[in-house]
Amino acid sequence: MDFSDYVPSVSVDCVVFGFHQNQLKVLMLKLKHLNLWALPGGFIENNQSATIAADKVLKDRTGLEGIYQQQFHVFTDPERSQTSHIEQLISNDVLDKDVLGWFKNRFISIGYYALVEYSKVNKPEPDFLSEKCQWVSLDELPELMLDHEEIIKRAYVRLNQDLYQKPVGINLLPEKFTMPELQALYETILQKKIDRRNFRRKILSLNIIIDTKEKRMGSNNRAPIVYKFDKTKYHQVLKEGYHINLF
Repeated sequence: MDFSDYVPSVSVDCVVFGFHQNQLKVLMLKLKHLNLWALPGGFIENNQSATIAADKVLKDRTGLEGIYQQQFHVFTDPERSQTSHIEQLISNDVLDKDVLGWFKNRFISIGYYALVEYSKVNKPEPDFLSEKCQWVSLDELPELMLDHEEIIKRAYVRLNQDLYQKPVGINLLPEKFTMPELQALYETILQKKIDRRNFRRKILSLNIIIDTKEKRMGSNNRAPIVYKFDKTKYHQVLKEGYHINLF
C-alpha cells in the first residue's frame, strides 16, 4: 500500500446505522485474527475531500451509492492513536511490517454517521484488515478497537438531536411504511414512548409524507394506512430544517 497517495495523520470513520426488527443496528468489521471489531473507515486521498473519502468507504462496505451521511465530530485526543492492534495484525501477517511507521503517527479522525435501509445492504463487504462485515445491535456492541466505542456513542447522540430537526426516516425505512412503523423508529432511536395520536398529528403537519391509498392488514383485523415520503418536500425540509416537539 502506497501511503504517499494519502493525507498523512488524517482518517475518516463511518458509523452506519440501520433499523431492523425495532432495533437500531451498526455496521461493524471483525478484524482478522483478533477478537476486536472496528468501524468502517479509511484514509483521504491527496485529491479528495473528507466527504468523498467517506462516500467511498460507504460504497465499498455496502455496495450502495448516494447514502445519506453527516459529519458529526472530529476526534483529536492525542491518546487515541495506539499501534498495539496494528502490531498484532503485522505479527499475524495481515499487514506488512513496513507500514508500522505510518500508523505510529498521531491520527485525527473525522467522524460521519450514515443512514441506510437495512434490507438494501444484502452482502456487507469486509476490507483488507477484516474477515467479515456485519450488522450489530447498538445495545450489544462487541469489544472495539481504539476509541470506536466513543465514536459510536457520539454519533448516536447526534442522531438523537437530528431526529427533531431532520426527517431521517426516509433513509432508514422501506419506501412504503405505516405510521406505527415510523413511530417505532422514532421510539427506538429516542428510547422513549410517544403518544400515538400526538405523533401522528405532528408528523402529518410537516407535509412530508403521502397517503398511498393502500392499506396493510395488521393484527386484530386492523389495516393501517401505508405512506411514503414526498421526496420533493423532504429535500426542501432537509435544506430548511424544522423542529418537531414530540413530547
